[in-house]
Amino acid sequence: MAELIDGKQIAADIRAEVAQAVKQLAAQSVKPGLAVVLAGEDLASAVYVRMKAKACEEVGIHSRVILLPAETNQAELEKIIDELNADPAIHGILVQLPLPPQIAERSIIWRIDPAKDVDAFHPVNVGRLAVGDSDAFRPATPAGVIELLLRSGHDPSGKLAAVVGRSNIVGRPLATLLSLNAKGGNATVTVCHSRTPNLFGITRQADIVVAAIGRPEFITKEAVQPGAVVIDVGVNRVDDAGSEKGYRLVGDVAFDEVAEIAGAITPVPGGVGPMTIAMLLSNCVKAARSIASTA
Repeated sequence: MAELIDGKQIAADIRAEVAQAVKQLAAQSVKPGLAVVLAGEDLASAVYVRMKAKACEEVGIHSRVILLPAETNQAELEKIIDELNADPAIHGILVQLPLPPQIAERSIIWRIDPAKDVDAFHPVNVGRLAVGDSDAFRPATPAGVIELLLRSGHDPSGKLAAVVGRSNIVGRPLATLLSLNAKGGNATVTVCHSRTPNLFGITRQADIVVAAIGRPEFITKEAVQPGAVVIDVGVNRVDDAGSEKGYRLVGDVAFDEVAEIAGAITPVPGGVGPMTIAMLLSNCVKAARSIASTA
């Protein structure tokens, strides 16, 4: 049976490190500040925003949540971003996606000051990551995957890794991180997606399989070689009449069967999920340090 990689505990360790860093910054009269902007009434987004605000409070980061109506227009949101860019009390800006359809997401993301772009979605930060700039922000979920691997004793260096999924939020930046000549990198990486021929033939050769394709229980035991490390980024709702809520959460990995042959595996929930917010907090502290040093 596979070793269970405990994302909750590793995330708790990182939050403790962030809290200590916040105390150190306080001694320099710097208090990290994170602004989270939510436009519209998407329930999942609202829950996630509340979780971020609570996490900030727990580690001593100042948080500002800006709730906007669904009819907010492009100019109104751009004005808010400009104000946050200029606010010295705010070191990190996060715009919760998805945005209402009348707002161009790319324009909003590109309007955020790259020095405050703690999601690391701005093209300046994407480019800095791609060229191996060690000071660049790392997107929270991919960075969380790297920390899970390192802190559970599964250094990717010298390993074959298969990343299943090519999104700009997870798959592509994670492939970059895994291949960098840096701590947590030096793997040989194959990015697989919906049009990859013989996809399972590729994943079966990998020492590390990361599932981020957004398909419930897509990775089965036929996709994994015995002893592989399996990281499940997916979170999917599937109907379950036997559940009190009428549904259950599953990942992109068929956990029960893959756990029988894998060497290590992350659960859903309790794996990658807690790491995303932990790494976001870490990026906010990094931004505060950087902005304070140039002030």
